[in-house]
Amino acid sequence: MHHNISPREREVLYLIAYENTSQEIASKLYISNHTANSHRKNLMEKLHVRNTAGLVRKGFELGLLHTA
Repeated sequence: MHHNISPREREVLYLIAYENTSQEIASKLYISNHTANSHRKNLMEKLHVRNTAGLVRKGFELGLLHTA
């Protein structure tokens, strides 16, 4: 995996890229809002980005996300 991104973090990254809020991610993945936020924070640290736009950009650059 790229940058030690877990399968669950990849799921969260995908949902972030498709404009889901942390609450929506939590609901879709049957996790708490706090856990969804923790995944987002961990992704930002692992990918060395400062915000959601950076997560999406880096996800595409690294091939973690693909266009439809």
